[in-house]
Amino acid sequence: MSVTNPLTVLPLRAARWSATHPWRAISAWLAFVVLAVALASVVPSVETDDADYRLGDSGRADELVTDAGLERPDSENVLVTSADGPVDRAAAQAAAAELVAGMTGLPGVDEVSEPQWNPDESALLVAVQLARDGDEDVDVAPLTAVTREVQQAHPDLQVRQSGDVSLDEAINDRVAEDLASAEGISVPITLVLMLIAFGALLAAGIPVLLAFTSVAATIGIMAPISHLVPSEGTVTSMIVLIGMAVGVDYSLFYLKREREERAAGRTTLEAVEIAAQTSGHSILVSGGAVIASMTGLFVMGGATFNSLAVGSIIVVAVAVLGSITVLPALLVKLGRWVDRPRVPLLWRLNRRVGRGGMSSRLLGPVVRHPRVALALSSVVVIALAAPALGLRTNAANLETLPGDIPEVATMRALTSAFPAEGAAATVVVRADADQQEQVGSALADLEERAIATGHFAASDEEPVTSQDGRTTVLRIGMPYDEADERVNEALRDLRTDLLPAAFDGADGLDGAETVVGGGAAANLDYLDRQSDRLPLVIGFVLLLTFLMMLATFRSLPIALLSTVLNLASVGVSFGFLVLVFQHGWGADLLGFDNPGFVIDWLPLFVLVVLLGLSMDYHVFVVSRIREHLDAGLPARLAVQRGIADTAGVVTSAAAVMVSVFAIFATLSMLEMKMMGVGLAAAILLDATLVRLVMLPAALVLMGERAWWPRRPVAPRDEQVEDPARELATSR
Repeated sequence: MSVTNPLTVLPLRAARWSATHPWRAISAWLAFVVLAVALASVVPSVETDDADYRLGDSGRADELVTDAGLERPDSENVLVTSADGPVDRAAAQAAAAELVAGMTGLPGVDEVSEPQWNPDESALLVAVQLARDGDEDVDVAPLTAVTREVQQAHPDLQVRQSGDVSLDEAINDRVAEDLASAEGISVPITLVLMLIAFGALLAAGIPVLLAFTSVAATIGIMAPISHLVPSEGTVTSMIVLIGMAVGVDYSLFYLKREREERAAGRTTLEAVEIAAQTSGHSILVSGGAVIASMTGLFVMGGATFNSLAVGSIIVVAVAVLGSITVLPALLVKLGRWVDRPRVPLLWRLNRRVGRGGMSSRLLGPVVRHPRVALALSSVVVIALAAPALGLRTNAANLETLPGDIPEVATMRALTSAFPAEGAAATVVVRADADQQEQVGSALADLEERAIATGHFAASDEEPVTSQDGRTTVLRIGMPYDEADERVNEALRDLRTDLLPAAFDGADGLDGAETVVGGGAAANLDYLDRQSDRLPLVIGFVLLLTFLMMLATFRSLPIALLSTVLNLASVGVSFGFLVLVFQHGWGADLLGFDNPGFVIDWLPLFVLVVLLGLSMDYHVFVVSRIREHLDAGLPARLAVQRGIADTAGVVTSAAAVMVSVFAIFATLSMLEMKMMGVGLAAAILLDATLVRLVMLPAALVLMGERAWWPRRPVAPRDEQVEDPARELATSR
């Protein structure tokens, strides 16, 4: 069998060079990792800023407000309530007076307001306006020190502080703690799973080591790249999540095949070459599929998706590079020592799983009764995916943050005691300075019209005009929480009807620019952009992966089947997200308050990640079936042997992915929980029901037609019983 496919030639040549120059390959990889890690300490990373997230009318409004110097300064709030029972008014007022006296004049403080009672006089609020300090946050440590002192002096009261700076710092600290916890747990769990998969310490450690070094190298490389694509705060966690999953899986595929060939009597060099030609080919294809899926994030655009796409693409590329270069070198140097030291019980268990013993009982009925198996599995998948039809998305808000963060609990108590701080719209008008009077009249008319709809509330705030007289800002409140569906309805009405009605007919305002911004408007603009571009992203990703499968296997039915099965996995993932986070199934078990929606950016991210990662073992399984077909086996037998040969590897690979994603489901940040639940549930079902039941059942039913237009059958005189031996003699 001649080897002409570039995706087969490349890993084979890389393996041969690494196998004959092992120390050079190992040294080059170590130098690459060290250099990449060093970049992070030499080149400062560029983080995203507020301007990077501007989108649509809300983005334009934010730009105008910033250019005019009218952005609201950061503020901190101190809430004084009773520790138990009715509040002591005299004690609360005394505590508030101490807060005002202690915070007035502190560095970074512009103004401390007079204490304000809420309507039922159960809470007293002291608001602190912070000074503008460029792009840097004011240090609020002196303020929190005053708050602690007042709390100690008044033990019968609750004196709590939260605000723009302290809340952000608390959230960032919690995210860092969560990620450190996930990283600390994921490595030992992955190592244990590798021990179960291989039954030997060295074999178990190699995939984890390569995945870890791939992640470390990618984090270092992201530092200089962030100067081109600013790095979003969550990108490191995504690199760890995806890097550990694909890095371990790629090494697992390669190492499993190399051990299998050695067990069949090949030399180490022969085994490495066969693994390069088969598993190495699968690694390149599956890595390309992941990268193709991730490029779909660029279609959506925006700072978050661009940053996540770059980080994910790089870590996958680095993991592929390590798997086809340094891994063959390590295997050649270790030889049969890679199976040492053995863990006796796990070694025996591994030998049984490796022979497909656990899947044979399932495969038999599937192959004998493919129609029944496909029908039953399809019913299960459809039932699990059906809730996705009711998917509701919304931006993250205060209610989606962990309630055990003191600053979050304080802010929730503050908004409950002072409900005026709800959703709001910011109307920004850009006009000539001599048109101030007309702008003021039009804004007054707009506010009157808005209040009359019932969607907006009267406010004591007056319009604010910039020093040059060209930009005017009016903030109009709404009597709804930001997650309320009526907020978007009100904003659309404001933009399309109320604002034009107030300004288009106003005299002397020709050429004035009017836009609606604010946090709620930014959420609406994001949802509109996502709904507009999501079909393009889905179509783009599916088309790319379809073309890759078509080019790899040269079979139209296989490419179509791959696409359908991937969509089934995505549907199951979305179904689980709806059941858990909209309907609250398992909320107590996972430790979160049911928000009633899925955070807006997650469905798209889960979709592209899942479409990419599910291709890992799909390509591996179908490639093995293709090997048996190349050797001349009948289609039904090729399917049965291919699935049985790869069942143990697929189980191990899926176990790694599910365990890593499940760890994220245990973290306190709701975004991480949603991502972990969606991916873990879909991968678990994909690796079992989809790939071990639906895939073989569909292939058996299609028979020879599955490989149209060209069935890869060897001539009769070239058919062999052992595809691996045929590969070994084809060099």
